[in-house]
Amino acid sequence: MIRKATAEDLARIAEIRIFNYRMYFYPIFRSDIYYFCELQVPSLAEYFAGEMDRLYVYDDGAVKGYVMINGTEVVNLFVEPVLHGKGIGSALLEYAVMEHGADHLWVLEKNRDAIRFYERHGFRLTPEKKPEEETSEFLIMMRRT
Repeated sequence: MIRKATAEDLARIAEIRIFNYRMYFYPIFRSDIYYFCELQVPSLAEYFAGEMDRLYVYDDGAVKGYVMINGTEVVNLFVEPVLHGKGIGSALLEYAVMEHGADHLWVLEKNRDAIRFYERHGFRLTPEKKPEEETSEFLIMMRRT
């Protein structure tokens, strides 16, 4: 069910990211220009085209989630919002851990649901923080213990 992404998956991957960003990050950042003008499927799909070697999708007949891995870092992990709680994110994260040795990631400090999700999978918050670019929010490093 988890496979390397192909060019045919890029628009779907972009959709998944956009839906998640609008649902979960727009309420925090409230940037209409970014979330409704700049964040569009064509430009995001083009960005992902340059990341193909790091993208893996959950595909059981339809692409329902994706993970981007860089070395041992989980860069992105998103699941179609209406499918949260179905084990798709868990499968993607366990794949990243087992097949790629993923052991760390950055999570938005205010994204409590994501923090709890990663904690259930053995990741723990560290004291390491960095500002989210061009915002007043912070990212926190989580490491797998």
